[in-house]
Amino acid sequence: MNNLLKLFIIATVFSFYQIDAQYIVKKDTLSGTELSFSLDKRINEALEKVEGNCNRDGESGKEPTKILVASRELTTSEICRKNPKIMGFKIQVVIVKSNEEASKISSEFRNSFRNLKVEKDASLRPNYKILAGSYFSKNSAADDLRHVKKVYPSATVIPYAVFCVEAK
Repeated sequence: MNNLLKLFIIATVFSFYQIDAQYIVKKDTLSGTELSFSLDKRINEALEKVEGNCNRDGESGKEPTKILVASRELTTSEICRKNPKIMGFKIQVVIVKSNEEASKISSEFRNSFRNLKVEKDASLRPNYKILAGSYFSKNSAADDLRHVKKVYPSATVIPYAVFCVEAK
């Protein structure tokens, strides 16, 4: 039994000894760096055959298929699909000098105008802008601006980046 096990181990070692692997150095096609790996000669030949059939430079003579698109203005949903954030407009309610004052006016505004989303913009620090709504154009903001001006006379429409799905 012991001799049989030794014979099996020796036969296994010699059978693996017959496997042919060679050391192949390939160049990466993107940056030219060298990649080194062990690969069976037959597998390497098969890969080179497949790579030889690849069309890398458009030399096949076939013209690529062109997709024709009708020239028309994009709908709002198509614009939103391409660009989630676009240049639109917001109503600038007021500009205040402190964060506490901005928070107070924001909460008052939310209570007065529940249909408009309000936000604080701290880009003018130490001053804060209180902004409301999101609109595609000045005309679409005109109706809400008229209502806001009754309470906040200094309100105005300003260009601002808006999320497309929130705009009207």
